[in-house]
Amino acid sequence: MNTALSLRSVSKIYSTGGHAFKALDKVDLDIEEGKLVVILGPSGAGKSTLLNLVGGMDVPSEGSIRVNGTDISTYSENELADYRAGNIGFIFQFYNILPTLTVLENVNLVADLSKNAVDGKSALEAVGLGAHLDKFPNQLSGGEQQRVSIARAIAKNPALLLCDEPTGALDSATGVTILKLLKEQTQHGKTVIIVTHNTLFAEIADVVVRLKNGKIKSVTNVENPMRIDDVEW
Repeated sequence: MNTALSLRSVSKIYSTGGHAFKALDKVDLDIEEGKLVVILGPSGAGKSTLLNLVGGMDVPSEGSIRVNGTDISTYSENELADYRAGNIGFIFQFYNILPTLTVLENVNLVADLSKNAVDGKSALEAVGLGAHLDKFPNQLSGGEQQRVSIARAIAKNPALLLCDEPTGALDSATGVTILKLLKEQTQHGKTVIIVTHNTLFAEIADVVVRLKNGKIKSVTNVENPMRIDDVEW
């Protein structure tokens, strides 16, 4: 199987108040394509920093990040923008949907970014929002707005889906539906990376990465992940 993601000696150093803080410290990680990867760790462990670097929203202070064999750590700002547009689907804790556009219009925005985009209406139906296509974000609950952002990421049809606490604003039943949808993406060769505090996610993952103080403590390849319906959420 092909390697979707390879990090070598990746560090991210921030300077605050004259002091250097290592959010990530010489991280090495290899992820095969088509895997559901769960990154666990306490607040401040470096989970979101890692996601931002892989997604091309930030650049490492040291080391290399290869995505499908290409080293994105050498990219210019314009190259990173093209990389994000063409390769990455983001699902954030904050919805980042536009208040002046309808639900369907928000999702269909990705058609201008990705040549592989799929039908926005189908993506919204998959997350249970088929009846809300013409509504505006302020007419939706927080959980529904989160589902719009998930539908938008899936409609982009990216090779790599990066998810920061994707079910944090959802009730458990809707969260299970979303996790099934994310797992389904891996069956089509997509790589899905989820960062979360929720240790139950480790039960359904193909790969579990544990971070602490900016360092990888363990990487576990799970041979037989649990079925999502079998986990007591």
